[in-house]
Amino acid sequence: NNKIWNAFRLVKGWQVADTEQPEANNIAAKWFEAKLKQTNAEVNDLFSKYRISEALMAVYKLFWDEFSSWYLEMVKPAYGQPIDRTSYEQTLAFFETLLKMLHPFMPFVTEEIWQSLPHEGESIMVSAWPQYSESLCFAAEEEQMNMIMDAVRAIRNRRAEMNVPHSKKAKIYISTSHVDTFKLSVEFMQKLAGAVEVEDGIEIDGAVCIVTDAAKIYIPMGDLVDFEAERARLNKELASAQKQLDGINAKLSNENFVSKAPAQVVDAQREAARKLNEKIAMLNDSLSKIANA
Repeated sequence: NNKIWNAFRLVKGWQVADTEQPEANNIAAKWFEAKLKQTNAEVNDLFSKYRISEALMAVYKLFWDEFSSWYLEMVKPAYGQPIDRTSYEQTLAFFETLLKMLHPFMPFVTEEIWQSLPHEGESIMVSAWPQYSESLCFAAEEEQMNMIMDAVRAIRNRRAEMNVPHSKKAKIYISTSHVDTFKLSVEFMQKLAGAVEVEDGIEIDGAVCIVTDAAKIYIPMGDLVDFEAERARLNKELASAQKQLDGINAKLSNENFVSKAPAQVVDAQREAARKLNEKIAMLNDSLSKIANA
């Protein structure tokens, strides 16, 4: 209840301007639209099987995590600045859909908030249940957002490990083959990952390095970083990745496994080995760069 009310107060408090929608907000909206469609289909399936508590948890997670913790933070305007009208109207539409999906479980608070949003009809109770076309597909935007979110999570986690204050901003350098995707990430990195500036294609010796499946991220934090602790962390991560790789290689070198396991399982193990080899190479590279820090 508190989360829903706080999200409602946040959105209703935004000032709106007739300005062009930022590309970052457009990508975020398409990503969340895809999440809404997926959860709507999941909830419909769970209702048909009378798995009511699981249906509630699916909507709960969507509202708490994807909508409140990610989407709203992505599109939220800077303090004292207005939001563009397109993003605002999309956000209200998402909010209405979420309220409808929550209404069977929380009839009173959803009705109260729904009445305060632009709506048609007398009551949310008799409004149409959300329906999504099968043709709705934002696969590319989902992939882009997943890469960006992985990077934001990794940066947040590393800053937390190093006890870097949330208020402390840092310059971020991103080395990646997904250049177009991470060009879109600048605003998200500034809003969500404490970045003051974002540059690409530059590797910084002596910087903290964060490795995701899609990118290597360098943060020059100077005196804020305990490089001994950073070396220990990288070595620990390297040992873990090597242990995983050794286990996969043992499977792949076993003729019984390769000949008897389904082809897709064997292919998945080979792909996992490829990714781990790339990660190990990146971690070794990172260790070499801070060897004398």
